[in-house]
Amino acid sequence: MHHPKSWLGVLGALVPVVLGLSVMFGAVSLSVSEIVAVLSGRATDQTAVTILIQIRLPRVLLAALVGGALGLCGAVMQGLFRNPLADPYLLGIASGATAGAAVVIALHLDIYWGAVPLGAFVGGVLAVAIVYRIAQTRWAQLDNYALILSGVALAALFSAITSFLLFYSGASHDARRLIFWILGGLGGAQWVYVFGLLCVLIAAGAVLILFARDLNALALGEEMAAHLGIEPRHLRRILLIAVTALTAVAVAVSGTIGFVGLIVPHMLRLIVGPDHRMLLPASALGGAILLTLCDTLARTVLAPAELPIGIITALLGAPFFLFLLRRRAQLGALL
Repeated sequence: MHHPKSWLGVLGALVPVVLGLSVMFGAVSLSVSEIVAVLSGRATDQTAVTILIQIRLPRVLLAALVGGALGLCGAVMQGLFRNPLADPYLLGIASGATAGAAVVIALHLDIYWGAVPLGAFVGGVLAVAIVYRIAQTRWAQLDNYALILSGVALAALFSAITSFLLFYSGASHDARRLIFWILGGLGGAQWVYVFGLLCVLIAAGAVLILFARDLNALALGEEMAAHLGIEPRHLRRILLIAVTALTAVAVAVSGTIGFVGLIVPHMLRLIVGPDHRMLLPASALGGAILLTLCDTLARTVLAPAELPIGIITALLGAPFFLFLLRRRAQLGALL
């Protein structure tokens, strides 16, 4: 089975299977009959209803949506910058979002509902806006190097702000909460986060997939894309806006979760090929599967305690990525 559409079918079929298994496992396991009874409204055990409807289900769905968003944005960023090492956080979105959340926590504004996700979203968008503005001012053509270098500099600045606030907080509850945010986690999943991210994912995902063919042309180089009737600068602006919005919302509801947007597109490019019309939806499905499995591990490995999901993705992602790089180097040597 080598046809890309066949792989899309496999990934699409795996998503509900993984979601179903993830709903079953946790600090308190739920059987299939209990899940069916709760979903059909025939459950008599209110504990099972509370666990499934208020805790487990929104968390599992949020993990899938965050993973799908990061996988999709990672594929776009790698195609946009023509670099397989690019990820959704390349332009400082994660550092800006973390700094925004840190400011909210340090000012004790987190007592208000939704303040931390809102602060993270504003920080992430602000970081990319500054990067884009600096690159546009300094380089008339807004080339990729301008964006990347500006992103690296802004990421260092926002990381310094976060480190200062973390140092200032000392060993307080604010510091512990901020550390957990930096490492990523879905323990605060709520239905409003699920629906909010779903709406943004549908809107931004439609835009990104709509321009998949143009992204293919851009992979041939900006001059070739221009000859095909595509305006690279206009295309880059549209894609960056969509990626920024989607990544910022994903980080706002989950914290910083690394490697998903880097590993998934890289791996699926080897399977479905470089055509972004197939790669983008495949990366979204693959990211949903990977992060749902990682969140299940985070909830069950040390149950009833919970690991930050960023630790799981790093432990699984870093060795796998090194393996892919090593294999790529070996194939290059053979050729």
